[in-house]
Amino acid sequence: MKRTTGQTRSITEKWRPATRAVRGGTWRSEQGETSEAIYMTSGYCYEDAQTPADRFAGAARGMTYSRTQNPTVQMLEERIALMEGAEACRVQASGMAAMSAAMLCQLSAGDHMVMAQAAFGPTRWVTDNLLPRFGIEVTIIDGRDNDAWARAVKSNTKMFFFETPANPTMDIVDISAVSAIGRAHKICTVVDNAFASSALQRPLDLGADVVAYAATKLMDGQGRVLAGAVCGTADFINGVLLPFQRNTGPTLSPFNAWVVLKGLETLDLRANAQAAAALEVAQFLQGRVPRLLFPGLPSHPQHDLVKRQMKAAGSIFSFEIEGGRAAAHAMLDALELIDISNNIGDTKTLITHPASTTHSSLPAQVRADMGVSEGMLRISVGLEDVRDLTDDLTQALAKVGL
Repeated sequence: MKRTTGQTRSITEKWRPATRAVRGGTWRSEQGETSEAIYMTSGYCYEDAQTPADRFAGAARGMTYSRTQNPTVQMLEERIALMEGAEACRVQASGMAAMSAAMLCQLSAGDHMVMAQAAFGPTRWVTDNLLPRFGIEVTIIDGRDNDAWARAVKSNTKMFFFETPANPTMDIVDISAVSAIGRAHKICTVVDNAFASSALQRPLDLGADVVAYAATKLMDGQGRVLAGAVCGTADFINGVLLPFQRNTGPTLSPFNAWVVLKGLETLDLRANAQAAAALEVAQFLQGRVPRLLFPGLPSHPQHDLVKRQMKAAGSIFSFEIEGGRAAAHAMLDALELIDISNNIGDTKTLITHPASTTHSSLPAQVRADMGVSEGMLRISVGLEDVRDLTDDLTQALAKVGL
């Protein structure tokens, strides 16, 4: 296989984001295929015994084993790196594999990390339950408070970690400000960018050191496969992350990599169209529900920050209704078009009750501290006609008295 004509770094860096998403990292075999090939193989054969010896020693380029390298997977890694403005990327078996790897590859017993309290439930499970078992101390703060990050720094702090926008409360963290605090103290800033994707927000451009993804979400965009990604400098990806990944094995399959490659070709179109639709749905709900959490509306307390660091506020937001879990479940049951699902970023509009799904593994007090109430619903707006979505929400809300 070889890279397609023009796939040199000096040329691809000139490409605009939409072009990178379609053509970045493409290799072609001697067959000259237009679509990226799927290399479904676990291992590779060699013409002589010295070739694998040289490759395993790092003295020669080439594939050794698909836990470490695969042509289809490597195409995806190169494309995501180009889209993020990163020097390198490694993809993972799932979004949570990416988050766990980004933490565990660089933290050791005796280290300290600072974590924004608003986060995906399984991510908080890792920081609240897994890391302390290995002697890693975690301080949980309100990520919206820039001063809180500075106050939490200790002599052994090695990492800042946050989502922005956060799942499901839509808290926004000032990426530039927090990254600057991290740099001043030689702390690695890791940003989970799954709610935005590179189409709407590029944390590395704002000073972050590492960006992590559930590529399962907007990157795939059609609810087909699990995938994750971690991007950063070549030194970090190849020197810190790769040894951890190679030896622990959170490997992405070639087929899943190919599906995400195809998803990336339409990411810019989908992300922007879904963000515009989400704004319409949020405007429709404003005033009809007791509380609406959408950063794209001027009513959101961090709306100005969103305008500074995001191209659009994204396709996902939350709102609350009165009556707690019973009313929230009743509204979900009344929907006729919108699907009840805990996934996000799909072309189909999906809605879930975080307290009983994505954040159900967390203690009730932790959920309360995060702002995940029993009446909260999180919606991921797809590509349907917005009028059909608002019609469905209208009749469902009416059935619960709203």
